[in-house]
Formats: sequence, structure tokens, C-alpha cells
Amino acid sequence: MKTEADYYALFEAYRAGKLAEEERTALEHRLAADPELARRLREFEDLTGTLTAYGRRLALRRRLQTIHAAMEADQAAHLPLAKVAEEDERREQFATGRAPRPLLRISRTEQKLRAFWQGHRATMMVAAAVAVLAVFATLLGMEMYRTAQKPSLYGYTVLRREVERIKRTQRTMNRTLNQIDVTQPGERINPGKFSGTGFALTADGYLVTSYHVIQGADSLLIENRARQRFRAEPVFTDVAHDLAILQIKDKDFIGFGRLPYAFKRGESDLGEKVYTLGYPREDLVFNDGSLSAHSGFEGDTGFYQVSIPVNPGNSGGPLLDDRGNLIGVVSGRQMDVQSAAFATKSSYLMRLVDSLSAAGSGRPYNLPRGNQLSGTSRPQQIRKLQDYVFVVKVYE
Repeated sequence: MKTEADYYALFEAYRAGKLAEEERTALEHRLAADPELARRLREFEDLTGTLTAYGRRLALRRRLQTIHAAMEADQAAHLPLAKVAEEDERREQFATGRAPRPLLRISRTEQKLRAFWQGHRATMMVAAAVAVLAVFATLLGMEMYRTAQKPSLYGYTVLRREVERIKRTQRTMNRTLNQIDVTQPGERINPGKFSGTGFALTADGYLVTSYHVIQGADSLLIENRARQRFRAEPVFTDVAHDLAILQIKDKDFIGFGRLPYAFKRGESDLGEKVYTLGYPREDLVFNDGSLSAHSGFEGDTGFYQVSIPVNPGNSGGPLLDDRGNLIGVVSGRQMDVQSAAFATKSSYLMRLVDSLSAAGSGRPYNLPRGNQLSGTSRPQQIRKLQDYVFVVKVYE
């Protein structure tokens, strides 16, 4: 079993480029498949960055201490300015016979400062500049770190539906959950706080939704249009592209059956007619529009922009073209533009699934091979799709 020191040694070699090609590739696959290992790498990078900044500050402090020591050494080699002034006055009085002028007395502290400034003016200016740069670099690094950890949502809103007000009381909800046997004896689940949409990824119980829908969840329930509920757990998340893969963990689950749609690996064309199904309320809702841009909010190329009037609760829902190909996962909308919505591209979802399979995660992702929706009308497509789109209920 590896210790923290073992992990840090491995990460240090990885960041320094000292790993062999096979070891580096294996580690990158593990990082893609293991959120815990990825978290350890982030902690290592945060720690080394902090230590590096601290080391620079210590070096600056030692340099200033060296300058101070030099100042003390030079002090003994300089005649105090007050004594020089007194000697000049005596000579002037003897030569001219005039009374001495009042002397300007300079304190010992000011004498030292003047002498030091004359001898070390350039060095002090450099030290001050270095100190200012160090402060600004530290502040900039902290701001960049905060920005990386928390993406900017100015002008952008996620579509997570708050359901606390429209749900039953906690006692009624707990009684219902006990009746469907999704909890262990004595276990207590809080009332649902949020909900979104999810859809089947494979026939054997894997689903896709948006990461922000499940963020912070203690437990998850998947509910179909027949009001059947199943417990689910996240198995992988991609925060950057707002994706989450869930797996149903329920003894009564027997599978979804063959999925009627296919996942598109390439990009779709501008102007294509697209539509989505989701749960902005308790019943399944259909909306359609067209693909209006190949990039999402603030030019993010991992997303499409679509002209579909989505609402809170649509997050995680499927985005499909006229041929029944799944081309994206609904994520959010722009607050200041009517009907401007964004969806994660299916190509990024496929890359995520491929990387998990290549990493040997032990989870078989048997994606559908055929498309049963191609060539059928929109109402026929919806009738086949509605059994594979679910409410994702979040408990915390």
C-alpha cells in the first residue's frame, strides 16, 4: 500500500518529466479514471506551489538581512557628519574672526541612514522592486487559483431545479422512501433539495447527467415517467465539461433494454434542427430549436449554443438531432439573452467514456450500436425516447 510520500515522489517525477513513457501513460489513465488519485495530484501541486512561493520569500528576506549586515559593517568606517561640521566651523571662525553659525545637529539614526543610502542606493531600489513584485505575484497566483477552482458564472445560469417547496413534507417523503426500500434499516434521508434530468448511457444501468445537478449530493434517486425510483451513485465526473456518469445501485433494477438512439462522435452543422426532453416540472417536457453556434458561453468549444427555451430542471437532458442522434447534454443558459442555451458536445462525452474504458476501470460501457429513431417522425421518436429520460433527484 502506497504512503503519501510514495504518491508525492511519483507526482514529482511525473511533473519533472522523469517517468518513462509507459509509466507516464499509465498514470494519466489512472488520473482520468480515479477521482481520488486526481485529487491527490491537485493537493500535491497546491502544496509544491505554496512551498515554492514561500522559498522565494525566504530568499528575499535573507538578501535584506545581508544588506542590513553590510550597513552595520560600513557604519564604523564613516566619520559622523556632525563631527565633520563642527571641525569646519572651528576653522572658519579662526580664519575670519566671526562668531560661529548655529550648528545643525543630526541624530545618529539619521547619520546611519544617510550613509547607508549613499552606499546602497541601487541595491535598496532593486530590493524594493523585488519585494513589490513578490507581493503582486502572490496575489495574482491566489486569484488565478480561485478562478481555476470556481468557474466564472457571470451572465450564465445553471439549470438545477429547486424542488423543496413543491415536495411533500419530510415525514411523508421518508415514509415513501421506506415503502420503496431504497434505504437501509434506521437510515434517514433528507427531503429532496434539487432535481435535474438524466438519460440512459448503456442498457445495463449507466446514465448521464450534468455535474452541477449532483454536486454536493449525499444520495441520488432516479425516477422514470412511471414513477419508479432507483438508487444511483456517481462513478465519474468531469467538472470542466459539466458531465457526470451515474450507475444504478438497486437490487430491483433489471436493465433499461436496448437504447433506441445513437451517440454522435463528430460535430453537428449550424442550423440543424434539434430538440430536447427534460423535467423542468413533474411531467416530461419537449422543446425544440436549432443549433446556433459551435461554441458555448464565452467561446467554450466544449459546448454548443442552441436556440431552445430551456428552464431549471432541463440540466442533464439529452439534445438530439432530427435523425435521433444524441449530440449533446443540456447544461445551462445565458441570463441576458432570451432562448440562448448551452449543451456539452457528445464528442466530449464519448472521449470521457473511451478514456475510462482505456484506463481499465473495470466498468463495461456497452454503448448502443444502432439508431432506431432514424427515418421516423418526431412524435414517434419521442414515444420511444421517453422511457430512457429520467428525473435525477438530489438529497443532501
